[in-house]
Amino acid sequence: MKYTIKQLAELSGLTKRTLRYYDEIGLLKPGRINSSGYRVYSQIEIDKLQQILFYRTLGVNLKSILKIINSPNFDELQALKEHLKKLTKQKEQLETLVNNVEKTIMVKERRMNMSNEERFKGFKKELIAENEEKYGREIREMFGKETVRQSNERVKKMGKAEHENIIKIENELIETLKIAMQAGDPAGELGQKAADLHRQWLSFYWGSYNKEAHAGLVRMYVADERFKQYYDKSQPGTAEFLRNAVLFYTGMSE
Repeated sequence: MKYTIKQLAELSGLTKRTLRYYDEIGLLKPGRINSSGYRVYSQIEIDKLQQILFYRTLGVNLKSILKIINSPNFDELQALKEHLKKLTKQKEQLETLVNNVEKTIMVKERRMNMSNEERFKGFKKELIAENEEKYGREIREMFGKETVRQSNERVKKMGKAEHENIIKIENELIETLKIAMQAGDPAGELGQKAADLHRQWLSFYWGSYNKEAHAGLVRMYVADERFKQYYDKSQPGTAEFLRNAVLFYTGMSE
């Protein structure tokens, strides 16, 4: 079956303007242009658009999607299987959160009791899934599968007080880093306070502290652009400053 741009817009829920933009950037070209100059899309383009929308739903940007689906090694069936796997995880997370909200509503209406552990169950699952998606492979390569599994189990078992303490320490770490960077000395008092706060924060997830692992992690903060962007979003150079502070703190300065 053939579709005009108007028909495809109605079918997909996208605007004609969006489809024209996809054409302009080479993401979704029409199968042909008819004699009247109108874009015409075939089933091949429909299947490709479905893949694009799957990736968009999963939060992948257009530039990355363009590279993925135009790669000569792109396997549509394998991609669909990966989409299913990720969407199933999202479904499970949403179901847990829906259940959490429903219970909270009933608690507010005084129809049932709800423990603090239940209140945070859905959010902890979401946190684990998000970290897995972003950093799972790198963390496993550095620390091993068993270490990551134990860390995830610790997160699942965290109570309200422990969760609040983590947030408190993380906020204090961010503020201390800002002030320490103004002083400009990673080995100074404020720089070392930031390093110690980072150790405290990590210990919630690790259970036991290891200087070598701590040093390895902050080195990755600088080497991996995703970690670097997270720390540098408030102030450029933060990731590197934290790395240097921790390396001094652990006695492993380069």
